[in-house]
Amino acid sequence: MTDALPDDPDGALIAVIGMAGCFPGAADVDQYWRNLCAGTGHITTWTGLPGTPEGHVTAHGLLAGADLFDADFFGFSPREALVMDPQQRVFLQCAHHAMEDAGYGSVSCPQPVGLFAGGATTRYRAALESQRDALPFVDDWQIHLSTAPDFLTLRVAQRLRLRGPVVTVQSACSTSLVAVHLACQSLLAGECALALAGGATVHVRPPRASYVEGGIVTGDGVVRAFDARGRGTVGGSAAGLVVLKLLADALADGDHVHAVLRGSAVHNDGGDSVGFTAPSVEGQARTVRAAQLVAGVDARTITYVEAHGTGTPLGDPIEVAALTRAFREDTGDAGFCALGSVKTAVGHTDAAAGVTGLIKTVLAVEHGVIPASLNFGVPNPDIDWDRVPFRVVTERTDWPRGGGPRRAAVNALGMGGTNAHVVLEEAPPAAAPLPDGRPQLLVLSAKDAAALEAVTDRFAERLAAPDAPPLADAAWTAQTGRAAYRLRRFAVCADAAEAGRVLSARTPGRLLDAAAPGRAPSVVFLFPGQGGQHLGMGRDLYAAEPAFRRAVDEVCGLDAGLGAGLRAVFAPPDDPGRQARIAERLATIEIGQPAVFTLEYALCRLWESWGVRPHAVLGHSLGAYAAACLAGVFTLPDAVRLVRERGRLLQSLPSGSMLALELPEAEVEPVLPAGLSVAAVNGPGRCAVSGRTELVERFAADLRDRGIDSRLLKIATAGHSALVEPVMDAFEKLVSQAGPQEPRVPFVSDMTGEWAAEGQLTDPAYWSAHLRRTVRFAAALRTVTAGQERTLLEVGPGRTLATLARQHPDVGPRHLVVQSLPHPNDEAGDHLTMLTAAGRMWGAGAVLDWDAMRHGARRRVKLPLYPFQGRRFLVEPREPSPASPASAVSPSAGDTAVRAAGVHLGEESGTPSRPPAAAVPADAAVPPAGGPPQADADPVRRIAAVIAAGLGLPAVEPHDNFFDLGGDSLMATRLAAWIRQEFGIPLTTADFYTGPTPHDLARAVAARREATP
Repeated sequence: MTDALPDDPDGALIAVIGMAGCFPGAADVDQYWRNLCAGTGHITTWTGLPGTPEGHVTAHGLLAGADLFDADFFGFSPREALVMDPQQRVFLQCAHHAMEDAGYGSVSCPQPVGLFAGGATTRYRAALESQRDALPFVDDWQIHLSTAPDFLTLRVAQRLRLRGPVVTVQSACSTSLVAVHLACQSLLAGECALALAGGATVHVRPPRASYVEGGIVTGDGVVRAFDARGRGTVGGSAAGLVVLKLLADALADGDHVHAVLRGSAVHNDGGDSVGFTAPSVEGQARTVRAAQLVAGVDARTITYVEAHGTGTPLGDPIEVAALTRAFREDTGDAGFCALGSVKTAVGHTDAAAGVTGLIKTVLAVEHGVIPASLNFGVPNPDIDWDRVPFRVVTERTDWPRGGGPRRAAVNALGMGGTNAHVVLEEAPPAAAPLPDGRPQLLVLSAKDAAALEAVTDRFAERLAAPDAPPLADAAWTAQTGRAAYRLRRFAVCADAAEAGRVLSARTPGRLLDAAAPGRAPSVVFLFPGQGGQHLGMGRDLYAAEPAFRRAVDEVCGLDAGLGAGLRAVFAPPDDPGRQARIAERLATIEIGQPAVFTLEYALCRLWESWGVRPHAVLGHSLGAYAAACLAGVFTLPDAVRLVRERGRLLQSLPSGSMLALELPEAEVEPVLPAGLSVAAVNGPGRCAVSGRTELVERFAADLRDRGIDSRLLKIATAGHSALVEPVMDAFEKLVSQAGPQEPRVPFVSDMTGEWAAEGQLTDPAYWSAHLRRTVRFAAALRTVTAGQERTLLEVGPGRTLATLARQHPDVGPRHLVVQSLPHPNDEAGDHLTMLTAAGRMWGAGAVLDWDAMRHGARRRVKLPLYPFQGRRFLVEPREPSPASPASAVSPSAGDTAVRAAGVHLGEESGTPSRPPAAAVPADAAVPPAGGPPQADADPVRRIAAVIAAGLGLPAVEPHDNFFDLGGDSLMATRLAAWIRQEFGIPLTTADFYTGPTPHDLARAVAARREATP
């Protein structure tokens, strides 16, 4: 046997990579651990309740907020949430948090995820049945689906889209630890890659468990595990889940490993006990020893045991005897192993008891601290403490490693004899975080505004903390480990401290908001022409982004004579003199045009590697060649050759210039001197003219005299003017040799301003004419944005086309305009601008490839969990009395009577946030009295009112979609039955799928009435 964690060649070790839960006195695992370390108990007691013997108390570990649920988040209608057992609601939220905590909170986790868990028997079904007359459209089947333990795990699987084995486990008090064992077996068998395991016991109203002499319930409300004064246990409510994964996979994937499960075992006493509810030493010892053997450890190396520890006079001595018998197989030492029971702090949480103790022990192993087992003062005399391996931990104790890793065990005993035992070990040391000096894109999202603000506050606090994780790890965890909801917010920051400040202050311009439309945006790549080039453009990307660097090097490798000069543009030397010479060459067409093309091509490849691919392309003059290359019109070698030769031909022409001016084309043409041409129309009031340099300069002076602003462009040629006509034939022959193909991506022609027609781009004459004719960029923008929600992404240096797009009258709120790189005068660097553009596209609904965007291996780190916006959904049991018989509330009694009956539908803090809908009879056989309008009313309104009543909504509009409101097939069946009865028309459940709005259904009713003889 080994004293240290092995290499695990067979992959038999299991990692705990995530945890979530809610416990008495603690809304989450962090608060639970703080409470345990502080030694505080959270058991509530009451005196004087009916049925409680004199001198005794009623006690329970209460779960705060158990009646609250974020129905909107999970897509439940208010009525559906109301009927669902609070235990199942709490467990669903807990499961979502567990996946988030593990870093796999995306709704569509790509790996098969299993779920093994069970719940306790609650009294919520009885409460629903007692209030049937106040619950419209609720029948026995819906109550069964909403409360039966069978559906505890299945509902989670459906809402979280879990595709692995999903099993509800029921073995009484050992349920959740048995679930952990089964999850481990499923992982080892390869049935799933991740597994959730745990359980829940949630009583909104604590059950009354009366003290009986010799029974399991104590009469003083105090759990005294292993104490001579122990007279029984106290019930408690809790829910807990752990996320498990093969250790080798967890380490390879950068998961946070809290602890390692070395082995587990489950056995039943099998009749060894004296009775069905009595424990057995032999059965328990057999289970403990089996787990130790599976774990492959010497029991002497286990230095803490989280016991079942109920505090009963019979159970505690038997449990210690069984543990001792198993430990004695390896060691005769006494008192070396700490012993504790979390039930002393939170009560016996029944089906959740095993996982409640497991989570405590995992945290103890991880942090090297053993919390105190409370209420221990006088050792139980039926336990020979001088001879057993155990000692009860009475105060918080540091837990050193000693000669090997910390090891612990968790014991769970089930009434009826099914026992479970798990052996834990400290996780292997985590790898040091990899440095990443780049800015990071931190993304946050939520389903409503209040939740988004809460998410922001929680992340701000976490990232501002002294122990904040590296921002690169936090950003990657948020990107890949959280689902992206409609309301989105992002920031690009240098480190965690800056992110904390930006989030906390909601810094304008740094923290940007967006609302995704529900579908990925249609992206148009805009490729600028020459003029924005500058030395060092894309320098940071060339140094740090492999996809960008590969693309630049690919272009440079196609032309040996050009390559060295191009590389120097993107990676300029430190010598100022050499920089000046490179900048001088960059201003020429010979280097300038290939440099712009190379940058645009490399940016394309970088965006594509990040998951952003164009739905259409539009180039401006020279930019049309990058657009054509991306669209497949030209191969890369042909595109590079054409750009190089195009520049050479233009360089051979007489000196020319281009001038930008803010006048409409119609006003420019009449005043344009002979020899000059309108080279581009970039907007309704934006043009560029070109021609011989002396003519352009003279025209600029004339415009100044008239008070008209103009600006010479950084282009050393007169493109799109008569000066280029001598080289058009030569260029056309070059294009013909390239053999252009039809575009594979929709292509907008900047020469015609329209979508390229079939055969247009394959005609060499098009490209020779493209040299000469006016660039119709304004018209092309109008074409590409007409009737479409578009994201216009400038793929080139600076923001020239982005600025033109923002100023275009046809580009409005439905269009997002972003730039890839900064202007040379901007303070922002390449990465900051690029990541801001990525963030804005993510905010608009783009799906980014986060793995491609990260550099090197990253670790999943612990980040704040989603802040559910709970509202109160609760049906309290009716307790008939002479003053208020059960029949006192009628279906048409209205809001006041329904609330008085104890039906709380979507209330916040005890105050109704929306009134209950009009009551409708459960069998839907007759029109609801006092609910929907009567027979002479508009059928659309009548159907809308019935749908509102069925879903528990205050109102439904004529064009609201029944399924979007939370309806399902069962509710559709009930409503169809009512409409058939009310209108005498054979409306079916299928009609809700073909026409799911009140307006559609009313039309179906009318059409069938007309068709009926």
